[in-house]
Amino acid sequence: MMWKIRILQAVVAGLTYLLALLTKVVESQKGGPPQQKSAEKSEREANERFGLSWRVAVEANNVRRWRTVPPQCYHHLQNYMCAGQYERDLSLAVEHILLYASQIPLSPDGMDAWILDVDDTCISNVSYYKTKRFGCDPFESSTFKAWIMKEMCPANPAVRLLFNALKERGFKLFLLTGRDQATLSAITTHNLHNQGFVGYQRLILRSGEYKGQSAVKYKSAIRKEIEAEGYRIWGNVGDQWSDLEGECLGKRTFKLPNPMYFIS
Repeated sequence: MMWKIRILQAVVAGLTYLLALLTKVVESQKGGPPQQKSAEKSEREANERFGLSWRVAVEANNVRRWRTVPPQCYHHLQNYMCAGQYERDLSLAVEHILLYASQIPLSPDGMDAWILDVDDTCISNVSYYKTKRFGCDPFESSTFKAWIMKEMCPANPAVRLLFNALKERGFKLFLLTGRDQATLSAITTHNLHNQGFVGYQRLILRSGEYKGQSAVKYKSAIRKEIEAEGYRIWGNVGDQWSDLEGECLGKRTFKLPNPMYFIS
């Protein structure tokens, strides 16, 4: 009789072991025990809320002179930049720009002008910033210049639509960028033309005269020169607040979204 009891005990112990092992396998496939999953979900939700708040603060220019995106914002920015919301935000901004532009009475002298930034306004560097975790990794001038030299920056379709609409309406378009004139002029011109930005009045890059100056000071000086030529700047569009600060800003400024980097 005792041997039967021992056999039964061994069978129960074996089944208990197998059940525990099976439970561990199932939990691992589901991503861990309920407590761990709950903690991970809470962390994701907290990071998402923080990422949204941080992005709004950046766009409102309440967060300034930051060098990298906080790491807990990574998944929020990845989703924002790649899942369609970024493009929708660009399109909405362009709709309001076009509404404003449609109400402007143009003068017959041909001196009504608009200023458009280049990087992440006319053409996009999102593909590059994917490799930098959307700004969570530090900026590297050498790798960014290598990206520019590939001439692979695609157009932002909404801004290309804006560019063509303003041109057809009769505005003179000035493309103003902080890219270096000596090394990047030809590359930038080709990239813009290949992406459909043709027929602008002038593409202006940073010359040696403005080397080392802040974006605000440099772009203010260029806008002042444009106004000195007799142009009336009706609108100024850029993705950085430094595109829209300083002197000779024009009648209205329009900020496009860019939570990936900050240029002072």
